[in-house]
Amino acid sequence: MTTLTLDAEALYTELLAGVRSLWRPEMALLGIWSGGAWLAERLHADLHLPGKPGVISSALHRDDFSERGLASGTGATKIPFAVDGAHILLLDDVLFTGRTIRAVLNELYDFGRPASVTLAVLVDRGGRELPIQPAFAAAKIALPPGQKLALARGDDGRFSFTVKEHG
Repeated sequence: MTTLTLDAEALYTELLAGVRSLWRPEMALLGIWSGGAWLAERLHADLHLPGKPGVISSALHRDDFSERGLASGTGATKIPFAVDGAHILLLDDVLFTGRTIRAVLNELYDFGRPASVTLAVLVDRGGRELPIQPAFAAAKIALPPGQKLALARGDDGRFSFTVKEHG
């Protein structure tokens, strides 16, 4: 595991500013398990929003479910607002191929039909396989295909990144 010199806390500050520019009072926050959920939780607090942000899992709708199954530690979807007609700000930590976003959208539509879904991410690493783009990305970086960028959250709530090799 390699430590990346990408400052996750500085990028979070950029994300907060970007979300403020996208935010409309009728929106609801929905974070993708796990990094996106962490971001949604912290943004929710920093924006002083009422209620709780939602958490959504891609596990049941992934196109590689037969190979991955339900990964250990995968969170369950918990959406504390009505999805039908909602304007949703969807948050993820790292956008790569777009396959997780596709799976999450399928999961979301199991709960209803939102009026709109806007995507904001901490890092866009390119390499898209699907026509999915964020409305806001705090950073754009390039990594070799064999590496994975992972967001971590410390006990103090601060964010950091690690780069992992994957096959």
